[in-house]
Amino acid sequence: MSVTTVPLRPVSKSGLWLMWFGVAALIVAAIGFAVKSTPRIGFEVVKEGTGNSPTRADVVLVKYEGKLDDGTVFDANEQAPMQVSQVVPGFSEALTRMKKGGKYKIVIPAALGYGDRDNGPIPAGSTLHFDVELIDFKTEAEVRAMQQMMQQQQMMMQQQGAPGAPPPGAVPPQP
Repeated sequence: MSVTTVPLRPVSKSGLWLMWFGVAALIVAAIGFAVKSTPRIGFEVVKEGTGNSPTRADVVLVKYEGKLDDGTVFDANEQAPMQVSQVVPGFSEALTRMKKGGKYKIVIPAALGYGDRDNGPIPAGSTLHFDVELIDFKTEAEVRAMQQMMQQQQMMMQQQGAPGAPPPGAVPPQP
């Protein structure tokens, strides 16, 4: 078996620069396309809160009003507890940027909301507009501890009986 060598012409410096310029232009175009195609939420701070922001594992207590593009209110609540990880992706992202006591305006594109499916009064493909106040938040561990404490109190009350009722095993008075 024989190997044939072929002489290559040297590449000029201007040719190398042109090649690198082309590669850089392709990279910039790819980044620009990726940024434009990634949906993002609109997030405006109306009143700055204080302290840390909740994480996806936390439970928040919020006051909110949700509207459609035409201004129709589709939901509102004065004190709604929510698991951050169990709301639509755009709302979850916004919650993790909030601080306790803060007020915010959020715009969630359909891709980060309910997408191409109807959800009650929200038509498919809807952009969602929210006014939100983060009242408070607790970690998942704090919520579990509170639930256990409440269950224990309920069990103790059941064991003690209702107020004013005779203790278990007592004989009721005869008329």
